[in-house]
Amino acid sequence: MLSDWLIPDWPVPGNVRAVVTTRHGGVSAMPYDGMNLGDHVGDFPEHVQSNRAVLQRVTGTHAVFMRQVHGVEVLRLDVATPDGRTADACFTTRKQLACTIMVADCLPVLLASSDGSVVAAAHAGWRGLAGDEPGKCGPRKGVLESIYDAFSVETQYSRAKAATKIIAWLGPCIGPSAFEVGAEVKAAFEAGQPGAGVFFKPANKGKFFADLAGLARQRLQALGITQIFGNDGSAAWCTAGNPARYFSHRRDAGAHGNGFGTTGRMAACVWLD
Repeated sequence: MLSDWLIPDWPVPGNVRAVVTTRHGGVSAMPYDGMNLGDHVGDFPEHVQSNRAVLQRVTGTHAVFMRQVHGVEVLRLDVATPDGRTADACFTTRKQLACTIMVADCLPVLLASSDGSVVAAAHAGWRGLAGDEPGKCGPRKGVLESIYDAFSVETQYSRAKAATKIIAWLGPCIGPSAFEVGAEVKAAFEAGQPGAGVFFKPANKGKFFADLAGLARQRLQALGITQIFGNDGSAAWCTAGNPARYFSHRRDAGAHGNGFGTTGRMAACVWLD
């Protein structure tokens, strides 16, 4: 792996591999410099394809890139799955096929079964993490609950047993001192998960700072998953606070003055070797 990329430290079987790219290692020019993997942010297509080729060459995998929409859909990957399918989580049992999530502030969540038979990845921005509106079918169901359901079906475990067989790792995301949200975001989480309010701290003008990684840990723990590693909310994990290493949609929106977050995308990948 390139020396600046993150290699998760988590107690998975030896055949489970994972990596998170950083800004380093690619050919894109400013403001996408250099390892931009997003083909939807305005970068030259040939630069994106070159960067994706670097990722696949370095990891020795075929990385499948989804069209992420901040939803809760889960995609099962096989060798014929094309890029561009709409989903915000994916899983596979196939070797050398990388479940891949693109991020630039949202939280990547990587998952593996303790027997090394299944791996998965989820894109957990606040909308996908909080989930759908509650209704007659019960409380909010977010992207982590959706991928957990898929794990349970794939492994043929009961939901309770599946929780004991899943190992999770949280990657870099916008940190709890930088992720400012409105009261409606706090309300959405509180409606779906008791005690979620502790992950929000008052900011200016009725807004709040949200701890995205903390909220994800809470959701995973509510499912019964206890083996959770990675992002602890400290400064080193914050995409917005580390511009030399990470892309950040919120930070770079301000820097470029366009309000759209002109920046690149990193990738979090997990696969079976």
